[in-house]
Amino acid sequence: MKNNIFEEIKKVNENGVEYWEGRELMPLLGYNRWENFEKVIKKAIVACEGSGQEKDDHFRDATKMVEIGSSTVRQVRDWKLDRYACYLIAQNGDSKKQEIALAQTYFAIQTRKQEEFDQLLEDKKRLDLRGEIKKHNVSLAEAAGNAGVVNYGKFQNFGYKGLYGGLDANDIHKKKKLKKTQKILDHMGSEELAANLFRATQADAKLRRDKIKGEERANVTHFAVGQKVRKTIEDLGGTMPEELPSTDGICNSKKRIGNDEKKNKILEK
Repeated sequence: MKNNIFEEIKKVNENGVEYWEGRELMPLLGYNRWENFEKVIKKAIVACEGSGQEKDDHFRDATKMVEIGSSTVRQVRDWKLDRYACYLIAQNGDSKKQEIALAQTYFAIQTRKQEEFDQLLEDKKRLDLRGEIKKHNVSLAEAAGNAGVVNYGKFQNFGYKGLYGGLDANDIHKKKKLKKTQKILDHMGSEELAANLFRATQADAKLRRDKIKGEERANVTHFAVGQKVRKTIEDLGGTMPEELPSTDGICNSKKRIGNDEKKNKILEK
């Protein structure tokens, strides 16, 4: 059995997400009875939840119509399984079956490829957002200076306090457990960087639009903007920025992107 047989039965939903139907996957993994195969699925679900993942993100209940005899059909239970679910099923299947061994190899490789793709996507988002923040912080500093801000570090802390529920830069640094030499922005994921970019652009725009004058008024304005961004995150059901995990340094994102580009150039030759 060739590994690409799993690709042949793969389906894609309306959102572009790949999935496999349990009853089509079952014979390819060496199982003849649904009852036995569903036991493996349930073991995989336990493993999924044990790793902190949501079951419904990977295993979706489904039904399908099957033929019974020549002219009769009936509805039976099925599952829609994403690539990670298939990987867990293969890991929890009967290892004595050759089909399971093949599936373990195939889905492990494909899951790893997906993880690498997702990581590169996140790296590119981080680099783009970090670059935008650097650019907009220059504009924000200019707007703050025009408003009469002398202590720019204090001004920035007012923005952080608004966005981070009262935490200033030092507090955030401690909360994220960063080393003294590590910069906060260089260890933010794309979600947190996007929140800070929104804070910076909106504070910049408000200082200019409202022609804010006076250091105290500018500080209060930056704090208020940070608070509004925080409230928006809360209203959308998002994770508060101080609770988002710190990431590896932005320099590592650059390295991964660079390595991927080198690999692609080699493959193109």
